[in-house]
Amino acid sequence: MNIKHFKQLKQIKLEIKKNNEYFLLNNHSNYKKYLFIFKRYQLYKNLIDIYKQYKNNKNEILDLIELASESQDEQLLKSINLELSILSEKIKKVLKEIKEIKKALKEIKIKEKKSKKSINSAIIELRAGTGGNEACIFVEEILRMYTMYFKEVSWKFKLLNYTPNSYKGYKEVIIKIYGKNVYNLLKYESGVHRVQRIPETEAQGRLHTSAITVAVLPEINKKVNISLNPEEIKRESFRSRGAGGQNVNKTETAIRLTHLPTGIIAECQEERSQYKNLEKAMKVLKDRILNLKISKQIKNLSTKRKILISTGDRSEKIRTYNFHKGRVTDHRLKKSFYNLEEFMNGKIEHLINSLKYLKKKD
Repeated sequence: MNIKHFKQLKQIKLEIKKNNEYFLLNNHSNYKKYLFIFKRYQLYKNLIDIYKQYKNNKNEILDLIELASESQDEQLLKSINLELSILSEKIKKVLKEIKEIKKALKEIKIKEKKSKKSINSAIIELRAGTGGNEACIFVEEILRMYTMYFKEVSWKFKLLNYTPNSYKGYKEVIIKIYGKNVYNLLKYESGVHRVQRIPETEAQGRLHTSAITVAVLPEINKKVNISLNPEEIKRESFRSRGAGGQNVNKTETAIRLTHLPTGIIAECQEERSQYKNLEKAMKVLKDRILNLKISKQIKNLSTKRKILISTGDRSEKIRTYNFHKGRVTDHRLKKSFYNLEEFMNGKIEHLINSLKYLKKKD
């Protein structure tokens, strides 16, 4: 028991040392986590000190019993009995304290787990990259793949904005997902998704490579307050677009917001009401600005600590979908899967879980 607690104390000491610089550089944004570690350290330290006291008292009792068995002196025996009675009470008190500390440690563990709240909503942005029409078609196919996966795992989703391509597919699609721990599971989808196949417009049967970008953003935390200066936001209204790019509304209910200092743009055309579209576009704008701030913090922290942190930069190629060979290759896992048809029908849970496990190991 004593050795176990010493090991725990040593482990917590290392945890504090390892995270000390991070918490200082990060302006104590994870102060709650630091507090939990420090409380555990104090409790284990107290537990070890009390256990030492318990062992000393127990050894004293054994020594006194041995002395009593060898002595015939009545006065000494009375004194030994009195001392044994005192030590017995001390041991009872020590055992009670040990029990209380163990209970406190258990409660801290429960509180620490509760404090690690999962992010239960996220925003996915799909954008066509190189490849023209073929990339736009692939945006639509990847959208279908994700939505089928969301249905399979009982997540809800909502279309926030889209820009149709004049031929087929979409230039851009933005959706919001609701479900248990969605961001932590989907964040590894951020990056460049390549597609290799013979397009339907290709007369000579040549294999083409196109690409789209996927960006997964955490939904803004309600406790985080991002105040935006209205004078720094350019607001434009336009008519909602339908398939093929034609305007489907006679009134300009769709909203486009541009944050002038950063150049970040957010659009919403889902609702019939301009006010509701404005509200949703503002939410997306705040989410994107928050994501930019987080990215900058991570980059600054990486420089200071000289530790390479993966930011999920969208210029990084993460996956290739080869329709010609019916193969999906994830370049981070360094694995290929020959079930492309199933994959495109939303059967991606195994891959998502594999990526989560890989990142945990890293």
